[in-house]
Amino acid sequence: MFICYVDESGCTGHLPSATSEIQPLFATLGMIVDQSKIHDLSLKFIYLKRQFFPNAVLWDNRPPRQFLDWVLVERKGSDLRRSIAEETKRKRRHALQFADKTLSLIEEAGVKLIGRVWIKGVGQPFAGHSVYTSSIQHLCRYFNNYLDQHNEYGLLVADSRAKDKNAKVAHSVFTQRFSSGGNPYSRLVELPVFGHSENHIGIQVCDLICSGIIYPIAIHSFCVGHVQSLHVRPGYQRLKEEFAERVKNLQHRFLSSDGKWTGGIVCSDGIAQRSGKLLFE
Repeated sequence: MFICYVDESGCTGHLPSATSEIQPLFATLGMIVDQSKIHDLSLKFIYLKRQFFPNAVLWDNRPPRQFLDWVLVERKGSDLRRSIAEETKRKRRHALQFADKTLSLIEEAGVKLIGRVWIKGVGQPFAGHSVYTSSIQHLCRYFNNYLDQHNEYGLLVADSRAKDKNAKVAHSVFTQRFSSGGNPYSRLVELPVFGHSENHIGIQVCDLICSGIIYPIAIHSFCVGHVQSLHVRPGYQRLKEEFAERVKNLQHRFLSSDGKWTGGIVCSDGIAQRSGKLLFE
């Protein structure tokens, strides 16, 4: 059995102008993990957090008392990309090393990545709820294809948002799953379920990859020269140089029924309709 952990980055609001403080993209990422690898991956990631952030504290400002309490200590992808964009060499080096070690963990675990990245058009409408819903549906299809190829079954676990948003997204998959036209998710044992990131190492790692690596790579690839805001930072080029090729190699890509390659991390450019290949080139 496989688990697909899902997290998102960016926001679902439209981008009114090139200088707006609204984030210029929205991304969802799925991280497919063999369930037999989850225990080892979880313990190794906890060790990694202790190594890189030994002085971290919990929400009540006390240090973790026991080893397993370190699951509650989160390092967000947004913090990672902010540190990499810092002018301080020490902070930048520390963040790059943490990102490198995190990627190495999922490479060792045989993880595969699927995702959707939406670059918002400047001054164009952006139907955030519909985009998130369709993104989850796409991830379910990509995940189902992966399960088909491995003759396995799986479950999708997404980072929890508001209850009504979770329910609407799950219901959209429910209506497709029980459609008279056939079930497109025959390998998924249940509808998407939603968990809190502090309890799931898989969601924490997915957030670091999505918000800490893919988000800034997409910003650098598609928004430079088009968007002038605090979200477009020169330091993001370092992340693309360091990690784009490794992320590219982690994708689950496959041929669709019409003979076209799909899956992996699909990018839609609302600014200039450029190819999604630009994400990794």
